[in-house]
Amino acid sequence: MNKENDILKWFEGEMSLEDIKNKYPLEDFSNLEKMGFYSKQIEVPIIDAEQALADFKKRSFKKEETKVVPLNFKTFMKVAAVLVVLLTSSYFLFFNHTTSYSTEIAQTETLKLPDNSEVILNAQSELAFNKKEWKQNRSLTLKGEAFFKVTKGKKFTVDTDAGSIQVLGTQFNVKERDNYFEVQCYEGSVSVTHKNNKTILTPGKSVRVVNGELVEVKPFNAENPSWLAKESSFSEVPLWQVINELEVQYDIVIDASKIDAEQMFSGTFTHNDKNIALQSVTIPLKLSYAITGKNVEFYNYESN
Repeated sequence: MNKENDILKWFEGEMSLEDIKNKYPLEDFSNLEKMGFYSKQIEVPIIDAEQALADFKKRSFKKEETKVVPLNFKTFMKVAAVLVVLLTSSYFLFFNHTTSYSTEIAQTETLKLPDNSEVILNAQSELAFNKKEWKQNRSLTLKGEAFFKVTKGKKFTVDTDAGSIQVLGTQFNVKERDNYFEVQCYEGSVSVTHKNNKTILTPGKSVRVVNGELVEVKPFNAENPSWLAKESSFSEVPLWQVINELEVQYDIVIDASKIDAEQMFSGTFTHNDKNIALQSVTIPLKLSYAITGKNVEFYNYESN
């Protein structure tokens, strides 16, 4: 009932609608926006207390007079809030069949889909699908990175903001971060569509989109993505993307304003030791770093 409690807090002014949207990014709260708009149109009636008392005295002497209990506006709003919560709960219970999962910084999670396909979510990633329609439509949305082991069956589709992936039964990895999109095929074949351009991947092949542009990628030789083994590996990737991944895995903020973040990096860093990870990235590029709490600054050796 956390969602319903938050909606009740919003109705009583203890929580903003923007906070609710941020807390539940995959849910549709358009109805709440409409309710909020119309509730603002309701005006609290202005009551003349003295006149109301005089009218009450007159009515009190009339026999069999029907008693009218004035409706307190605050009470009305609370009742309305309860009704909204009940209606919202009914919607989520009977009409909304979206199942969603998300991971935090440095967290991974293994999931089983209704057809026994397996998904492993990397850190700071979100996945959602319609459970009721899954048998007819094996389709889901992904933000972040995930490794898929898809059981054979009907077409299986992964939609991201950068492109879509379609398979019948295979193993593949999808990474969709800010200005970066990459799909790697480990088994079977994968169809990747980006801006109406379709690419068919076979095992050991991948497609990469950096800053909206397709980038040629060399074949790779691996049975699984390195992040499943608590490492992040890169092959000729812009340094800014490596920095983004460091931030995702270690809950840090890296200032790269004093270096060339567009230079290419090939290498690996561990997810188990922050200093070793930072050294693995900076030393090959002849960079250094300074740590202040959660803030890390990259700089060239000669800038020290």
